[in-house]
Parts: sequence; structure tokens; C-alpha cells
Amino acid sequence: MFIRSDLKNRAKVILKTSYWYALLVSFILSLFGSSSGWGSGFSNSTKDQLGNIDLRILGIIAGLVTIASLFALAIRIFIGYPLEVSGRKFFVENARGVTDLNYLGYSFRDNKYLSIVKVMFFKNLFVFLWTLLFIIPGIIKSYAYMMVPYLLADNPNLGYKEALRLSDEMTKGYKLDIFILDLSFIGWYLLGLITCGVGVLFVKPYHDATHAELYIELLGEPKDKVIIEDDQVLDDQTF
Repeated sequence: MFIRSDLKNRAKVILKTSYWYALLVSFILSLFGSSSGWGSGFSNSTKDQLGNIDLRILGIIAGLVTIASLFALAIRIFIGYPLEVSGRKFFVENARGVTDLNYLGYSFRDNKYLSIVKVMFFKNLFVFLWTLLFIIPGIIKSYAYMMVPYLLADNPNLGYKEALRLSDEMTKGYKLDIFILDLSFIGWYLLGLITCGVGVLFVKPYHDATHAELYIELLGEPKDKVIIEDDQVLDDQTF
């Protein structure tokens, strides 16, 4: 079992010398790496107004929404997926002591691109299909497969079945612990929301760096960085 405070302390040690680089990478990940759905709810008054609109106009609106949705999905798949792996590559190598923004182009070089897009597509497809069953299985599978982009960052030639299997094995018995680890950042994100949401961007590198430390921990790599004492860092156990 990993120790949350150790992971977070190691992340803080790394971010002391690379925070602004990490902030840029986290911002790019947030910009391209997160999916969002289109809202489908309407109020009753809105529905009444729509009833008076010409069907041709509704058809045009529906067509534009469909095109915009497909365009957003294409950006997510063909730009967001490889950028997500590149961003995880940056954070993993940063945790290993190498800070280099050139890792943002990692997925787009040396014939890695199509393989990475394919694996990430299947990873997110399976999570989506599990979510269609019930929300809870979808959440469980999202944690089971969360190490896929990190595995691709180390080995872009993995097939999607192997990547999913390895990630599932790495997180087996740890999903609840990882969920609690993520919950420990809620206090920081709430503080970030107080500043009209801008502060959330400054918390994200800390979260991303901690996830990279988690990957290295589950991978079993030796930890060669000195862990700072609890009284030298802000105590996260209150969150």
C-alpha cells in the first residue's frame, strides 16, 4: 500500500524547481485533455418557444450542433489523446529528475502517433461503455485504466489489450486508495474556486505530479529523491 503523504511530498520536492513548466503542461492537458458533454436539458418555457420555430431552422441548428460535436470529438481524439500521453510523459520524467518541455511533442514523433491514438481511443471507449451500464462501474474502470497513458509514455508500442491489462494489474487492490488520494485534493480545489476558478489551474500541477509519483510507486521503481519532513511542508491530511 502506498502512503499518500509520501507521494505528495515527493511531488512538492519536484515542483519546487519545475513548477512553472508543470503549470504550462497541466494547462495544456486541461485545455485539450478533458472531455465534456453537451447539455440536453431544457426548461418548459424554452420548449414552448422551440415549438414555434420553423422545423427547417431546428434542422439547421441540429446540424450545426452535430458538426460542432463531431469537430470537438475529433480534436479530443486526434489532438487531446496524444497530448495527454505527452503530458504524462513530462510529469513522469520530471519525477525522475528530467525537466524538458520537449516531451510535449513525444506522441507526435517517431511513428508513435497512430499507436497512441488507437490505445487511448479503446481505453476511453471501454470506460464510456462501462459508464453506460451504471455510473459506479464506469468510475471503477476509469481508475482501473488510469495508468494507460503513463504506460504509453514509457512504451508507446503497447497494444491496447496489453496496456489495459497492465493498468488493471497495477491498480488492482489500490482503486479505493487512489480514489481517496484524489479526494485529498478537494480542499485545494475548493480554495482554487474561491478565486473565480483561476486558482484551480495552480492546483492542477500538484495533482498531476502526484499522479506521476503514484505511477512510479506502482511500477516499483526505486525512489532516489529525498523525502522532506512533514513539518517542512503544508499538512494535506486535513483535506
